[in-house]
Amino acid sequence: MHTPGLTLQDFILPSPKFLPNATPQSLASFPLAQKHPKLGMRPGWTSRSNKSLLRVNRKPVWSGCSHSIRMQCSHNGQKDGDIYMRRCVELARKAIGFTSPNPMVGCVIVKDGEVVGEGFHPKAGQPHAEVFALRDAGDLAENATAYVSLEPCNHFGRTPPCTEALIRAKVKKVVVGMVDPNTIVASKGVQRLRDAGIEVVMGVEEELCKKLLETYTHRMLTGKPFLALRYSLSVNGHFLDVLGATAADCGGYYSRLLQEYDAVVLSCSLFNESLPLPSSKEPGTNQPMRIIIQKNSSSSNQAPFVINEVTGKDVIFTDNSTTAATEMAQQGIETVAVDQVNLDVILDYCYGQGFCSVLLDMRGSFSEFEGLVKEGIQKKYFNKFVTEILPIWNGSVKMDPLKPLTSLEQGVKVINLQSKSLDQSVVIEGYFKFE
Repeated sequence: MHTPGLTLQDFILPSPKFLPNATPQSLASFPLAQKHPKLGMRPGWTSRSNKSLLRVNRKPVWSGCSHSIRMQCSHNGQKDGDIYMRRCVELARKAIGFTSPNPMVGCVIVKDGEVVGEGFHPKAGQPHAEVFALRDAGDLAENATAYVSLEPCNHFGRTPPCTEALIRAKVKKVVVGMVDPNTIVASKGVQRLRDAGIEVVMGVEEELCKKLLETYTHRMLTGKPFLALRYSLSVNGHFLDVLGATAADCGGYYSRLLQEYDAVVLSCSLFNESLPLPSSKEPGTNQPMRIIIQKNSSSSNQAPFVINEVTGKDVIFTDNSTTAATEMAQQGIETVAVDQVNLDVILDYCYGQGFCSVLLDMRGSFSEFEGLVKEGIQKKYFNKFVTEILPIWNGSVKMDPLKPLTSLEQGVKVINLQSKSLDQSVVIEGYFKFE
């Protein structure tokens, strides 16, 4: 799964940020007819940088300030191309949680300084961002500039090549955020456009585009999903089996994590009648698959008997097939019985499902996570961590899942730390760097 000329280091960013709260639209709003569905911004939309989109004769244009109709020059030191590419990324984020194994991609068509078409890739198997944007622009795409956050594809998959759609539309220029790490695509799309006489500019807002696609890129370059570790700590550094008061609510960091990741690994002990089933509360979320760990036949933990009412996407990984498989099959819950539950079998399963990202949520029985965390460090599987620090002072826990890691010989560093203060806690995220 290695891409010649590209390494994972090429796609690591110096300063990753928290993803904004993006809500996927209903897939019903993505018609496939040959009309021009409006997938772009609507009247009254305002960006985070206070650039509103106005409709003038059905043509959306950027407004740099309240007295400006069209942006003709740089704004606060930013070039027009940077702003259009940022809009591409914002459009792409509308499909968070829906596109795996495909990447999230956004596209903006600009002509004579005006945005005449917009689109994003809504779901694997549906048309790509460029196709929706060209449909939105119609005949105005001719001699226009197309901004796209990821290199257009040049191969037939479930959809035709985007390069051919751009060529047929007679755009004169294509501005690309980043090269596609997929070996089927890598630079071939750019070359096809140039061979057709279209000017191509590369690397506009490249780091922002790489951040958007860090999980897709990792899957392409390593053959495994991007793996993140989430856990809670008390202020005196002990593990907690709780979330912050509003973390799981709509807009809370945990709800948004579940919206962002394709699968979440959970302890079987979390599932009982008194606890709600973990699910994202963000509107329109494509809920992640819940991978439930049930280890040790002598354990008193019982597998859940309630199917996720939102998605029905549950799978149990167990090392004791006789106690779980029959009952769970009757409930319609998939059971994977293995000799030993470990990250290798979990990540391989998720890769086979087309997932780009997996979240290991360390709540419930810490004993079920001890071996997984040790394996993740030893085999360098962990990419990222998210830690919630709660205003609690508590005594030591009986089972510290990270205690065995203190004896590991290999060094582990964390980089690109970012923190965010919430009402009742502080969330810190960062990336693992293995020596």
